[in-house]
Amino acid sequence: MQLPEETTQSAVRRLKRAQGQLGGIIRMLEEGRDCEDVMVQVAAAAKAIDRAGFAIIAGGMRECLVADDGTEGTERLEKLFLSLA
Repeated sequence: MQLPEETTQSAVRRLKRAQGQLGGIIRMLEEGRDCEDVMVQVAAAAKAIDRAGFAIIAGGMRECLVADDGTEGTERLEKLFLSLA
């Protein structure tokens, strides 16, 4: 499945943001920062990753709906959505 370039660019930006947040979380833990501050950053990173996943699936929905053999791949699409839950 080939995703539209707009989708991949958006997802890459979100994932790079999450990557930076993860590095910050690691530093915060190593420095013994306050638990509440760490959890706020963990939630932000998780949200960025979730949004990237949803963008990828939404952007590629048309391609996902058609299976390799030309039949509808709704079961495949449902499985992809559930993998984000």
